[in-house]
Amino acid sequence: MSSDKKAEFGPKFGVGTSLYLHHTTSLVFNDPPLHTRVRRLLAAAFTPRALSAMQPRIEAVVDDLIDRNVARGSMDLIEDFAFRLPVEVICDMLGVPPGERAPFRRYSLAILGALEPVTGPERLAAANAAVSEFSGLLDDLIAARRQRPPDDRDVLGTLIHGEIDGERLSHDELVQNCIFLLNAGHETTTNLIGNTVDALLRFPGELRRLKEDPGLIKSCIEEGLRFESSNQLGNRRLMADLEIGGERLAAGTYIHIGIGAANRDPAQFPGPDRFDAGREPNRHFAFGSGVHMCLGAVLARLEGTIALGRLVSRLDGLRRDGIPERGGRARFRGFNRYPIAWAA
Repeated sequence: MSSDKKAEFGPKFGVGTSLYLHHTTSLVFNDPPLHTRVRRLLAAAFTPRALSAMQPRIEAVVDDLIDRNVARGSMDLIEDFAFRLPVEVICDMLGVPPGERAPFRRYSLAILGALEPVTGPERLAAANAAVSEFSGLLDDLIAARRQRPPDDRDVLGTLIHGEIDGERLSHDELVQNCIFLLNAGHETTTNLIGNTVDALLRFPGELRRLKEDPGLIKSCIEEGLRFESSNQLGNRRLMADLEIGGERLAAGTYIHIGIGAANRDPAQFPGPDRFDAGREPNRHFAFGSGVHMCLGAVLARLEGTIALGRLVSRLDGLRRDGIPERGGRARFRGFNRYPIAWAA
């Protein structure tokens, strides 16, 4: 199966547009050899050992975000917490100065919104503008980083100076994959936190269970990934004939994979529409599989575990404080806003 989307994105975005350049150059919509080169360069920054060194920083960010709001007894779960954590972490990894991080959620929502099955001219215009602005910011950041020597603790430096089989990333490959990292790192974790908190509030017995037994936090995160998968859809083009479920699909067929549906399969998950914080086994597909399995899965799990664990342990009487607003997208499932309150 092929992940290359040039045939689909040309008519949708317009060949030569900023949006077309981004989505046809980023890691997720490419096959080897580009996919292999970029993934191998990034892999060193996403090993369990490398990420374990980031745990104190993640804990500090989470505690700071809670500290800012704890006394007033309420906050917007998405804007004040779930979005800010992954953006801080990914921006730290890429060396983005704190004063330049404010527009990233707007950029991300615009760029990823263009991947929806139906897009209008306004959405495409906003997405193209976001890629152009984002690219300009990264051009300056990369130019400054090129002046310093390689450092294996520095993700941006690794991408700039790193070589695979004697090849380095071109400037466009470098810029577009930095955008991809920031978008992917924000979207998955933001939705994981928001969706899992929502599920716990809809199943209050599971929230009490987690409160009483913090050791359930890892299985609770896995259940959050299964129950409300951040990425609901996947697409591939068949490179060879395939027989599945008694049907024969011809090479060249463009197939759509319902990740959210697979994760509610009653043949795999007993009581699939019930949130079970201790569900075992839990063989969900929230992060995909194979060569395109999410590179940031370990990081998303780490961030989600720390964020949810701290929220549940520190905020008693957690509850909704108004009407949440869903993101309204088919491909990515999450919230735009989610007001919560607790016993201050």
